[in-house]
Amino acid sequence: MLTMTPATAAKFAEIALGHVGREFPNKLDQVLTDLADLQSPRALHPIFYGSFDWHSSVHGHWLLARILRRFPNIGPAPAIRAWLDQAFAADKVAAELAFLARPLAEGFERPYGWAWLLMLQAELAQHEDADGRRWTSALRPLARAFEARFLAWLPKATYPVRAGTHGNSAFALILAHHYASLAADAGFADALKDAGRRWFAQDRDARPFEPSGNDFLSPTLTEADCMRLTLAPADFADWFAAFLPDLARGEPATLFAPAFVSDRSDGQIAHLDGLNLSRAWNWRHLADAAPVAARARLDEAVERHLDAALPHVAGDYMGEHWLASFALLALDD
Repeated sequence: MLTMTPATAAKFAEIALGHVGREFPNKLDQVLTDLADLQSPRALHPIFYGSFDWHSSVHGHWLLARILRRFPNIGPAPAIRAWLDQAFAADKVAAELAFLARPLAEGFERPYGWAWLLMLQAELAQHEDADGRRWTSALRPLARAFEARFLAWLPKATYPVRAGTHGNSAFALILAHHYASLAADAGFADALKDAGRRWFAQDRDARPFEPSGNDFLSPTLTEADCMRLTLAPADFADWFAAFLPDLARGEPATLFAPAFVSDRSDGQIAHLDGLNLSRAWNWRHLADAAPVAARARLDEAVERHLDAALPHVAGDYMGEHWLASFALLALDD
């Protein structure tokens, strides 16, 4: 099974260092209320202004923090530390919070960016040195703000979003679970599990219509991975057996076959490399919980999806600004 190595970590770090500070091209997510809202990405988001869009910048910073903790002696480590030190400053966090307080910003980056910000905070909290403690403390107010947004949104989110793109509800819950032990609200973990049960507990006999042409997540496997975290192990085993009853026969076949990517310069089609990486991430988690007869087949699916996607993590910027984060999930989460 492929895993992270220092050489791969250094490669991913160099990719991320090449885009977290790259302001343009840039795709902003904002509702304009007047001309004063027309500002540069860096003025609006002094931490997360690079990497083409806000959420990709957030998970680019997560990648750097994760690699620095896991591989502190690789060549790019000093550059990572210097970048994170200037990024996680109190005045910059305050400016990011000010953007959230704007009128009509309630839905900013919901739920994908929210979840990645919590994932980043959870990663920083695992750093045991003085720098890590300082970064964690600096970013905490922004994490608390998104925690509060989750708690306000989940009870009124009657139905899940099952798309293979940013709105996917199950993916947001998976990432938010990493943060749950750090939450200010003692009920945060319960709110995540309540949402998962409410949305997915009755699902049976999945018949996936995927991939779609711009998926970077598998709606089917992401849901299953979410329920792995939502249910007790015995309950999940029963749910999983009913949700995907034919895994040992390699069915549904579409989940086992890597997606074909026809044009990596097209940002939407390039999503499919991310789908292959996120499927590998899901399959790796699910293999341990699968029936014994299916586990070898699931392990093979991990390898096939990684083989299809890892050679394309770098190359065209439309994939390069985000794919390494998903590769790191697949190899090291």
